[in-house]
Amino acid sequence: MAATARKTHPASRRQSFPDRFSVLLIAFAAILWVSDAYFRNPLTEHLSASQIVVMEDALVTLILLPFLIRGFAELRSLTGSRWLGVLIIGVGPQAIATWLFTKSFAHHVFAVTYIAQQTQPLIAIALAWIILGERRRPWFWPLAAVGMVGVYLVVFARDPGEPLAVLQGGQLAGTADTRLVAGLEGLGAAVLWAAGTVFGRFVLRDLSFQTTTALRFTVALPVLVAIVLIEGGLSGFSHYQLSYFLPNFLYIAIVPGVIGLLIYYRGLVSTPASLATIAELTLPVTIQLLAALPYPWGFGQPFYFPAQVVGTALLLGVILSLNWTKERRPPVLVASTEALGAA
Repeated sequence: MAATARKTHPASRRQSFPDRFSVLLIAFAAILWVSDAYFRNPLTEHLSASQIVVMEDALVTLILLPFLIRGFAELRSLTGSRWLGVLIIGVGPQAIATWLFTKSFAHHVFAVTYIAQQTQPLIAIALAWIILGERRRPWFWPLAAVGMVGVYLVVFARDPGEPLAVLQGGQLAGTADTRLVAGLEGLGAAVLWAAGTVFGRFVLRDLSFQTTTALRFTVALPVLVAIVLIEGGLSGFSHYQLSYFLPNFLYIAIVPGVIGLLIYYRGLVSTPASLATIAELTLPVTIQLLAALPYPWGFGQPFYFPAQVVGTALLLGVILSLNWTKERRPPVLVASTEALGAA
């Protein structure tokens, strides 16, 4: 299945608001995804990671069903390569990556997980070059480097040398085997999320952002059901109580799920994947900043000044600059997506 990348043209002066500020929309969507922690954490006391994710996905699928029905006409015209993209963003980022990331955090070696996550922008940029043919102009690379430095300052503000200690097998929490497993799970999630950004952009060339969002959750649902069945059989679906749904599951499904993903894919319509992956770095930064808030809004962790302030300012400056440069100088696509194979 072969699909030729389409060259972008200079931005129109009559661009809509979402197109003009698409990079900022993606950053905002990533912030919304973080907010589910306040409602997800209480559920972890009663349910496994797979039980939480499958119910969340089922609720979102139900809410987005009208979009899926309305998008049937779009689906009939999809090529084999676009269907492959749909499968990747549904099975990979939505199902397996979320499960792997949750499992990685369960080992309580958070530095290892965060180090693995730092690879996500690099993987996404490489995949965007290979699959979408995105070629970034020279000014992009220093901006991307500054953004990643900003994230590093926020995430590792307590001890900037912690990643080096992890890589050298220093005296950190957990055994060497635990750190290895957590790292592999975190890296697997990073690869799948990076692929989700790139293939989401790929699929949006032929699908509306509403249909793409609905398909992501719909395709993931059978995979998540299978994971629950493998882990606990039919009894895995017998632990839900009505009190878990109000407000926890409903909030997770509606705000970071439906609203967050609709905003994300609307922004991705007019944002190159290599820019989008930098904007998504607001997620780890927001997690760290919220962790400094007192309970129940955070975890009461120390706030490290000035490192976290400087790091946040750097990332925000990079995101604003990327949005401005995208508007001024649209991306150049020069390659085809023949790497996806022939149908």
